[in-house]
Amino acid sequence: MLYTNAIIITVNDTRDIILDGAILVKDTRIEAIGKTTALRAQYADEPITDLSGKIVIPGLVSTHMHTAQTLLRGAADDHELVGWLCERVWVAQGNFTPEDGYAAARISIAEMLKSGTTTFLESMFANRYGFDGLAQAVEESGIRGCLGKIVMDVGQYAKDPAWAMHPGLVENREQSLLGVLDMHEKWDGKAEGRIKVWFGARTPGGVSDGLYKEMTALSREKSIPITMHCAEVKADREFCASLSPPLTPMTYCDSVGLLGPQTVLAHMVHLDDNDIAVLAKSGTHVAHCPTSNAKLASGIARVPELLKAGVNIGLGTDGAPCNNTNDLLQEMKMAGIVHKAVTYDPTVVSAEEVMEMATIKGAKALGLDKDIGSLEVGKKADFVAIETRSVRMTPFFSPVSAVVYTATGADVDTVVVNGKTVVEKGRLITMNEDAVVSEAAIHAKEVMERAGLTEKVKAKWPLI
Repeated sequence: MLYTNAIIITVNDTRDIILDGAILVKDTRIEAIGKTTALRAQYADEPITDLSGKIVIPGLVSTHMHTAQTLLRGAADDHELVGWLCERVWVAQGNFTPEDGYAAARISIAEMLKSGTTTFLESMFANRYGFDGLAQAVEESGIRGCLGKIVMDVGQYAKDPAWAMHPGLVENREQSLLGVLDMHEKWDGKAEGRIKVWFGARTPGGVSDGLYKEMTALSREKSIPITMHCAEVKADREFCASLSPPLTPMTYCDSVGLLGPQTVLAHMVHLDDNDIAVLAKSGTHVAHCPTSNAKLASGIARVPELLKAGVNIGLGTDGAPCNNTNDLLQEMKMAGIVHKAVTYDPTVVSAEEVMEMATIKGAKALGLDKDIGSLEVGKKADFVAIETRSVRMTPFFSPVSAVVYTATGADVDTVVVNGKTVVEKGRLITMNEDAVVSEAAIHAKEVMERAGLTEKVKAKWPLI
């Protein structure tokens, strides 16, 4: 297929933007990219898809999200993190069934694809949600999924016994760590290579030192990457400081072998200067989730300092209860503006830097930058076409600024993953969208009833 007449933001090494550009896709990869006139002349017999009026970008890469939590969208608004977890989210998730997990995965993936995310990192999928269903949803939908299965053996947050997990979520070494190895053997590399299985470790305090060390040794031995929440709230830093000897988030992670190029640490809000230096030296990646951090009042990550130190940063939406959307385009805007507000510097994080975080830097964090993250000959054909001929998108002058600061998922017209069209004219074509929506609504209601949360999640104002 020859896709023609688009403005193409390549994110290649020279960051070229091709006006009136075209992409030739053969099987799963990009065979040619350049001006429409040249490619139409060279490949005159190829079928054509006209993308006039559209900006084409590499498929977006979400480096941190929770597929199960989309069933809980809006169920824990206006709560700080620990209360949010202990009183609402863990209670609901502790009552999940595998059928709920499958429905949640489908609605999450549907939303991601429709809003331009072609690759995602699931951070911490619990055993009770049914990992097979998650992998099946990835396979059926056509998306790329790096699937972190939970690793844990301590059922509380940090060191406070009052911050206990719901009993339905507590797992031991055999269920969690060994379960990852089972799922890695079963699913890694499946779905035409679109599925990767990761270790999804719980935050320090939720995993014993011994289990961390066993996991990190297995990660190196078997080349299984690791993702973990870290330094999200002040309690995380206080936990590390309470150890003997006192540590910081990064010196603790270093002590149990967590740091390195195969690790993505999410949030990373509460870091000191030495943490940033240790992180940069190790080659560890960061998943920046500004909307979640703002909504839960966790703080604002030191992204300008991290970038200056050379830390690779991707973007993530986090889960729907702490963001309310899985739309990474909206996250891009937040990432571009929040640091301006706190530094009083409008140049501090540019639209171009945000575009890199959402594409090539996210791909690098997942170890996939040789295949995805930019539009270049030989790379996988993962790309998104954004419609510009609308009230919201008119006018625009810089294509990158238009994508970062103006576009939302509602502007996505076409999505191609692995050379196959998965969204066409804004409509999913690999999934029955109506069925996905109705199933998610039914399962969300059942989860709330099972968890005894139906009354607690209702509107605060009178419903008459």
